[in-house]
Amino acid sequence: MKEMAAARKTSGPYGVDDTPTPCHLHLRLATRAGHDAVDAAFGAFGFDTVDAYRRFLMAHARILPIAERLIDPASLVAGWQPRADGLAADLAALGAAMPATVDLAPPADIAERWGALYVIEGSRLGGVMLARSVPEGLPTAYLSATHPPGGWKRLLAALDAADTGPAWRAAATRGAHAMFAAYRRAAAMDAAIG
Repeated sequence: MKEMAAARKTSGPYGVDDTPTPCHLHLRLATRAGHDAVDAAFGAFGFDTVDAYRRFLMAHARILPIAERLIDPASLVAGWQPRADGLAADLAALGAAMPATVDLAPPADIAERWGALYVIEGSRLGGVMLARSVPEGLPTAYLSATHPPGGWKRLLAALDAADTGPAWRAAATRGAHAMFAAYRRAAAMDAAIG
């Protein structure tokens, strides 16, 4: 009997413990250093001048449009709304065109797409908080583009439901790491201009 119970316990996709931490929490822990590095890179821009804010938006414009195109979030999350148009509108209002994007390899599979999506949609949450720091009179269509009510929770639930086990999580983590690295490259390009 003990052997049957042990066999049942190890028969799930996660090995010995078949009740893992939800995938979104796994991603948050596994990518903490990348997240912190991106926060530091973009935090260096500041919003104290129009030029600094423009460069901040330019850096985002180097990654977000290509990320949205390669991830194809609408095929993963019902009702997903892009932000690239709002970013282009904000830059146009500041007298700037959309810049060339960074090089970004397409995600290799659906798990990598989910990992990358976790990053770009997490940045939407941060953007809403940052929008409060933008000086009055400057455009904030991009930073103010919130999830619909309950949208972030639904996205995390869909991410968790898509998780099929350790190999899937490893691929999702690779996708998230790649996206954080692309954000850092984008920030470095516009930080160098300033």
